[in-house]
Amino acid sequence: MADPLKRNPGLGGPSALHAGRAEEVAAAFDPLTLPAAFYDDPFPTYDALRSWDPVHRCPDGSYFLTRYDDLIAIYKDARRFSSDKKKEFGPKYGATPLYEHHTTSLVFNDPPLHTRVRRLIAGALTPAAIARMEPDLVRLVDVLLDRAEDAGRIDLIDDFAGAIPVEVIGNLLDVPHADRDPLRGWSLAILGALEATVSEEAMARGNAAVTEFLDYLRGLVAARRRKPGDPRSDVLTRLIQGEADGERLTETELLQNCIFILNAGHETTSNLIGNGLVALTDWPAERRRLIEDPGLVKTAVEEVLRFESSNQLGNRITREAVEVGGVAMPAETRITLCIGAANRDPAQFPDPDRFDISRTPNRHLAFGAGPHICAGLSLARLEGQIAIGRFVARFPRYEVTEPPRRARRARFRGFVSAPAVVTPKRASRD
Repeated sequence: MADPLKRNPGLGGPSALHAGRAEEVAAAFDPLTLPAAFYDDPFPTYDALRSWDPVHRCPDGSYFLTRYDDLIAIYKDARRFSSDKKKEFGPKYGATPLYEHHTTSLVFNDPPLHTRVRRLIAGALTPAAIARMEPDLVRLVDVLLDRAEDAGRIDLIDDFAGAIPVEVIGNLLDVPHADRDPLRGWSLAILGALEATVSEEAMARGNAAVTEFLDYLRGLVAARRRKPGDPRSDVLTRLIQGEADGERLTETELLQNCIFILNAGHETTSNLIGNGLVALTDWPAERRRLIEDPGLVKTAVEEVLRFESSNQLGNRITREAVEVGGVAMPAETRITLCIGAANRDPAQFPDPDRFDISRTPNRHLAFGAGPHICAGLSLARLEGQIAIGRFVARFPRYEVTEPPRRARRARFRGFVSAPAVVTPKRASRD
C-alpha cells in the first residue's frame, strides 16, 4: 500500500490532510502489507480510514473498523460477535504450542471457559487485594529510581517500564525471584507471534517460548499443589483450587492461562508506562502541569491509555449474519477492532490528537468493554499511576537522549528502548 500520511505533531486528523490523498490511503489499506513508517505513526492512516472507509473490507475478506461507536457496539454484543479464535488461528499456527496456547487462554475464548477463568482471576484482583499490593509496588519503583539516580541515566523501557510488571505479575503467581529473568523474553516472543504477519523466525521463537514456559510452570504448579499459597492474593493457588462448588480447570487450561496472565499483565502495562514517559517529553507543557499538580496523575494515565493505547487492535468473528456500520456481513466474518483509531475518534474525543492530561470525560477503549473488559485494569492503572507519578516527581527534568525506538508491531504499541538522563529534583534546583 502507499506510505502512510504525514502530519505535524499535534495537528493531524482528516482536516489537516489532502482529501484525495486520504481517500487513496484508505482504499489501499491492507493490514497484511504495512509499510515500515506505519509502525512509528499509524494515526494518519487511521484518520483516513475512519473518514473515508470506517468499515473497511480488506483484501482477505476481513473487515477493519475504526469508529468508536462501532467498536462499542461489538464489544457489548458477545452473543453475535465471538472471541473464539480456533478457526482463525488453525491455518496461521498449525498444530503448534502457539496454537494450543492462544486458543486456550482467557482472551481468545467465549463462555464457559472465559467465564470460569475470569472469575478465578478476578477473585484475586479485588479492590482490597490491589490496595495490599500498593506498598510493595511503591518500594519496587523507588528501588528502580534509586538505581537510576546513582547512574545518572536510565533506559525508560529496559530499566523501568519493562521491569515493573514482571515483578508485579511474578508476585501474583508467587514465582520465585530467582526464576523471573526469562519471563519478559517469553512474553515478548509469544505476543509477537500475534501480529498479522509473522516471520518463520518469530514463529519459532514464540513456539519455543510457550514450550519453555510450560516446562517451568509444570514444576511450579506441582510445588504449589504440595504447599498452597493464600488464595486471596496468590492467583496460581486460586486457579489450582478452583471454585468452592467443585468447578476446576483442566491442567492445560491452568497452565495456558498462567502464561496468559503474565503476558496480559506484562506487555500492556510496560507499554503504558513507557508510552507515558515518552509522551510527557513530547508534550513539555503537559509535563509541567503534572509536576505542578501531581494529583493529575490519574487522569494523565487515562490519557496515555487513550492517546497511545498499549493494545491497538482486537478481533472478533461473527456468529451469524450481521450489519455493522451499515455494512452487511455473513456469519464467520473476521473483524479487526482498531482500538487506536477509536480512541482518536473526534466524534467521541474533542481535539483527539492533542495529549491532554486532564481530559474528562475520557471513555477510552484501551481495556476493551463489555464482558471481555480487561480483568486487571485496576492493577494496570495503579502501576501506571505510581510508576509515572513517582518518576516525574523524582526526575522532573529527565531528558530522552536519542530517538526512542518503537517495537515494529501493529497490535501492541510500545517502545523497545528510550535512553534518558536523569537529575533528581533537589539537584535540578541548584
